Amino acid sequence: MAIRSKKDLEMELSKLKSFQQPSFELEQYATPSSLAAEWIWNMAMKGEVAGRTILDAACGPGILGIGLLLLGARKVYFLDKDDTIMRICMENVTKIKQEYEIGKAEFIIEDISLFDEEVDIVVQNPPFGTKQEHADKKFLETAFRVAPVVYSMHKWITKTFVEAIVKDFDFAITHVWRYEFPIKAAFKFHEKPVKMIDVGLWRMEKRD
Repeated sequence: MAIRSKKDLEMELSKLKSFQQPSFELEQYATPSSLAAEWIWNMAMKGEVAGRTILDAACGPGILGIGLLLLGARKVYFLDKDDTIMRICMENVTKIKQEYEIGKAEFIIEDISLFDEEVDIVVQNPPFGTKQEHADKKFLETAFRVAPVVYSMHKWITKTFVEAIVKDFDFAITHVWRYEFPIKAAFKFHEKPVKMIDVGLWRMEKRD
């Protein structure tokens, strides 16, 4: 069995288990399968998935990393500091392995700042910084340290911050995609069943 289209990919990703009891402190919000599929498909069309070693930082239930494995990544590091969600991520990978032949998965439960492997690419949908301002900063700092290409999602209103830190680390922004990110009500203070957040997905590359 093989993934032949973006729609196939989205369908497989939609079957994965998601957050059961999301943490407000860690700003755990599920990446929609449609958005994840488009993100990963765009990478594959650029030749950035097959045979690559990739870090899925703040992986949560693993939707991005699993999508990458389904499209031929050689190895994916799944990293999250929450051991509860990592168990769900492991379950999801095990389930996919039963149906598809995929590359290697390594699971790491630790803070992003401790990651010290070199990888080809980092993909990440880090905390948006709602609970703690610029909680995404250390994710970018680590990503720029360990990979020459970084895909990272942030609130659109933090665009100036992203552009500044990219320059500080001698990276260049090559592509930007803008999305409406749906956050389903998961906490008592949420007033609407779904709140749409204006986000950007940045592709950043180390300058020569």
